[in-house]
Amino acid sequence: MTSTEHVEIEGTPMVATLVPGSEIGLLALHGSNEGGTAELADLVARRCGATSLVFTQPGVRRPVHIPSARMAADHCALLREFLERVFVTVSLHGHMRPDAPHTIFLGGGNRAAARVLAEALAAGVPRFPAVTDLAAIPPALRGVHPRNPVNLSRLGGVQVELPLTARTSGSTDVPPGPVADALTAGVKELMSRAAP
Repeated sequence: MTSTEHVEIEGTPMVATLVPGSEIGLLALHGSNEGGTAELADLVARRCGATSLVFTQPGVRRPVHIPSARMAADHCALLREFLERVFVTVSLHGHMRPDAPHTIFLGGGNRAAARVLAEALAAGVPRFPAVTDLAAIPPALRGVHPRNPVNLSRLGGVQVELPLTARTSGSTDVPPGPVADALTAGVKELMSRAAP
């Protein structure tokens, strides 16, 4: 059952939407800033039966970008519920690095899970190289801050930084099918490895 919460973080009104599912969680902290991330989180979670939590700023022409480490607001009930429910988080973000227009960076604290997703991406969308070596990921995209929500679930998680063409189609926020398929395969593999 979908739950929504109106929450203010650092003076910015947001809507958090939680769809409960399995103990793998798809997270989009910047659904209104980073096109396609909210849509991809929702799509992959539905395909896998995973839990999803998406933050948006509906009706705002210029959404405010709050750094991930400052999005862990203790007063956000749905974020608390998400973190209590899931043990691995896959947090979807967008980057616009001109020196890496096709690269997907896989940061976050759970390096084993990052490698699982990298294998799925390499198999499904080889035109988007997946980088897991933290030293090769730009510091701002590494997702290793201890207060970043991706690292607050029981086993931490993976911060997936997607270039524009890996999360949007043309001028729309519709994620490309092959990327959605590859991420779905990776999340399903995480789920199978976590099964008793």
